[in-house]
Amino acid sequence: MSLTRRLVNRLKLKHWALLSALADTPTLNQAAALINVTQPSATKMLADIEQAFGFAIFERHARGMRPTPLGIEVVTYARHTQASLDRFLEDMEVRRRGGHGHLVFGAIMGAAPDLVAAAVADIKRERPRLGVRILGETSDQIGVLLERHEIELAVGRFAGPLDHNKFDFCPLSDEPLRIVVRSGHPLVQAFQQRDHDGLGWDELVRWPWVLQTLTSPARLMLEDQFAQAQVSTPQDVIECSSIFATLQLLQSGDAIAMLPESVVRDHVRASLLATLPVDVGQDMKAFGILTRKNEALSDVATAFVGHLQARAQSKAAQAAAS
Repeated sequence: MSLTRRLVNRLKLKHWALLSALADTPTLNQAAALINVTQPSATKMLADIEQAFGFAIFERHARGMRPTPLGIEVVTYARHTQASLDRFLEDMEVRRRGGHGHLVFGAIMGAAPDLVAAAVADIKRERPRLGVRILGETSDQIGVLLERHEIELAVGRFAGPLDHNKFDFCPLSDEPLRIVVRSGHPLVQAFQQRDHDGLGWDELVRWPWVLQTLTSPARLMLEDQFAQAQVSTPQDVIECSSIFATLQLLQSGDAIAMLPESVVRDHVRASLLATLPVDVGQDMKAFGILTRKNEALSDVATAFVGHLQARAQSKAAQAAAS
C-alpha cells in the first residue's frame, strides 16, 4: 500500500492536531492537554502516526521528545495544515453568521498608523462585515507567523538573510525613524541650551534605552549605527516589542527609543514626546508586502493588497508634490 493511501486510511484530523501541538510543546502530556485527550490516547495516536508513516517521527528523551530529521518535516507540515484549517473554519463560521469572510495578516508598527489603517478602512467600506485581525509588531514576529501559516500575508521586511527563499516581497514605502524621549527630558533642555548644536551618540548611550529585540531589522540597524559611531550598546536597556508598552515607558521615565515617525507623530504634536536632532535609519530598507512563495492569496487578501498599494502610491505622490 502506498504511503498516501496509508495516511488517508489511518490518520484523522485529531492525529494532525496532535502533531501540530507537539511542534510547540516538548512533552506528550502537554500536547494531549492542548487537544483535549488523555496521555494514553495521545501515546496510541502517536504510535498510529509513526506506523502509518513507516518511520520514527520523534526521539524520546528524559526532558521530552525531539523530532527526528524526517519528523521535523512532518511536524512542520502538520502545523501549517492545522493553521490553515483553523483559518478556514473561522472563515466558514463568519460566513455562516452572515459575515463576508475573514482577513488575518501581520503588520509592523511603523506601517500601521498610515498605510495599514487606511487600507483596512478602505476594504471595510467595501465589505463592512469582513472580519479583520492584525497580528505582530516587528518584522521578526510577523515572519514567524507567516512561516507558520498563522497569517495570510504581512506588511514588513525580511528579518533574516534567507527569508527571500521563503517569502516574496513587494516594496510599499519607506519608514522614517526618529529618536524620541519624553517632553521635558534633560536631553531636550540640553539641546535647546546649546543653541541647536547636535547631540552625539556618545552622549545618548549613557541614558537608558527601550530597544526592540536583536532579531528585528530596526534593532540591527540601530546596532550598526552604534558601531559606526564607535560607541557601545547602552548598558541600561529594556527590550520591548510592544509599541504601547514602549510609549508608556518613554513617558514615565528618562529612557530613549527609536520609533517610526508615524507612530510618534501624534504624541509629539500633543507634547507628550519630543524628537531629538539625530539622523538615524538612512539605510533602512522600505517595508512592503510579504507573502509565502508559490501560494496564491485569497480574494479578500488580494483586494487588501490592492488597497495597500493604492495607498502607498498616493502617499508617494503627496510626498513628491510637497
